[in-house]
Amino acid sequence: MPKRVDHDERRHRIAEALWRIASERGLDGASLRDVAAEAGISLGQLQHYFRTKDDMLVFALGHISELAARRIGDRVGSLAGTAPSPRTLLRETFAEMLPLDDKSRTGQLVQIAYFVRAVHDERLRRHAKEGIPALREFLAGQIRRAVEEGDVAPDRDPDTEAMLLIALVDGLCGYVLLDVVPGEEAMRLVDAHLDRLFR
Repeated sequence: MPKRVDHDERRHRIAEALWRIASERGLDGASLRDVAAEAGISLGQLQHYFRTKDDMLVFALGHISELAARRIGDRVGSLAGTAPSPRTLLRETFAEMLPLDDKSRTGQLVQIAYFVRAVHDERLRRHAKEGIPALREFLAGQIRRAVEEGDVAPDRDPDTEAMLLIALVDGLCGYVLLDVVPGEEAMRLVDAHLDRLFR
């Protein structure tokens, strides 16, 4: 009997092959042929799923975002006890976003490669424009909840605070990747900022 192919699994394998190449030499260094070889399939098989490099990049960007959201969910879900507070949810989200281990480091390197390409590529830029507002709304929602619970001062604007937190973590990601700031120091700075925000 012919072997059944799990098409979703293969698409994900292709996306992960792309990430490995992009984390080492950037997206421009990732040709369809190179990605196919890294994924252990033929170029023809890869083109069955993605006719162009841009198609592959858009899929891979969506997949990496889904995985990051799942990791954050798993991290928060693993917290023992009652439902986590807004401050805990924010801290755990940032701990997952920062490049503190090999997996998140690779993810950040790929995100930077996407960012550089998206500056000149409207199709990729559209994904960033959709992703950041969703993250901002999630963070702002947690801050609103904290205001209602009396843990954040009522004069703090949740949308502004959420964007400041995104900017803080994005900046720290670059410094951690460059070994300018160690991961533990990055988390200490996140905690210091959260201490100022939360009463």
